[in-house]
Amino acid sequence: LRPFSIHMTRDLLLIIASLFFWGIGEGSFYVFQALYLEQWGANPVQIGAILGALGLTMTLAQAPAGYLTDRIGPRWLMWGTWLLGTLAAWMMALAGSLEFFIVGLLAYGLTSTALAPMNSYITAVRGSWRAERALTTATASFTLGMVIGPAIGGALANHYELRSVYILAGCLFMVSTLLVLFTRQPPGHGSREPTRARRLLSNRSFIGLFVLVFIAMFALYLPQPLTPNYLSDVHNLTLQQIGWLGTFGSLGTTLLALGLGGLHGSAGFLIGQPLVGLFALLIWRGNSFGWFAAAYFLSGGYRLVRVMALGLARRLIHPGETGLAYGLMETANGAAVILAPALAGVLYSQATDNLYTVSILLIFISFALSLFGLPLILKKHSHLDSVAAETTE
Repeated sequence: LRPFSIHMTRDLLLIIASLFFWGIGEGSFYVFQALYLEQWGANPVQIGAILGALGLTMTLAQAPAGYLTDRIGPRWLMWGTWLLGTLAAWMMALAGSLEFFIVGLLAYGLTSTALAPMNSYITAVRGSWRAERALTTATASFTLGMVIGPAIGGALANHYELRSVYILAGCLFMVSTLLVLFTRQPPGHGSREPTRARRLLSNRSFIGLFVLVFIAMFALYLPQPLTPNYLSDVHNLTLQQIGWLGTFGSLGTTLLALGLGGLHGSAGFLIGQPLVGLFALLIWRGNSFGWFAAAYFLSGGYRLVRVMALGLARRLIHPGETGLAYGLMETANGAAVILAPALAGVLYSQATDNLYTVSILLIFISFALSLFGLPLILKKHSHLDSVAAETTE
């Protein structure tokens, strides 16, 4: 591991601070989404379908957002999505019906289009930091906020109602947006090369990574969306306890990002997957709050894999393709978020244990594919780079 440097640029610091407040806000309601939908009268299959629709909105705009990032720069897109997220939070907070709440939820899903421009911006303003370190530090800041958010959200939900957590989120998102509006144009904005989408899509190493990322994200996300319902229905955990579990999950994500952020992308990508497999196993076989807390801590491997995928993608592309490449990586993640909740809802309706046995099997398959596939992808890309260099000479 390379030593962690405390030095960072002004704009990276602003993004990190903004993400911290956003993390508190999102953390206060994210773990309760399925439960709040249940309070509105949605059944498990409907909840899976709604969360799948949320994944659809997250997916469709990812590649276009990445393309626009390379064309016009990331800052304007970041500003727009931060403002949209704030509006969406207030829509959910003020919703008087399930339909209006779903509109706000889907609008919030569109804020995921900030990921490609934001990660491109972080990469551009990282200074002397490695891309993996800058990206994982930003992730750690966000998840550190999510350590705090679920505990606050659980307390509010217990003393008032779940609607109150969305009001809190709306207020915190306003603070986060104010911070991000002070960011400056990234270096080299005026001399960006036009994005060559065809060249990127003909990059076989990148396409191979894209497929591996989709498989991994699908397997790793499958056990997560209905776990709060499982813990409430099967183990009778309270909203406050589920909120604390969300805090343990965010704490695990933060510590894993900070502790393993200096690893090579392939190592982090591989390490994170069995951690989520242990999450599914402990939720399924655990019988006490302590086991569930340990499970949620290990679920931080999901975001570690997701961020490391970006670091790997960055090694396989031309710098002028960064936005589109990141957008496509988030498309793979979003596609998994579309499909996994729908399957989770069906499995949960058939038998609650099915959700976790199938998840563990799929995570094992994903890990095996990654273990053998990543070295081939990276070796092939290195060989092509060497051939290109010799041809140029």
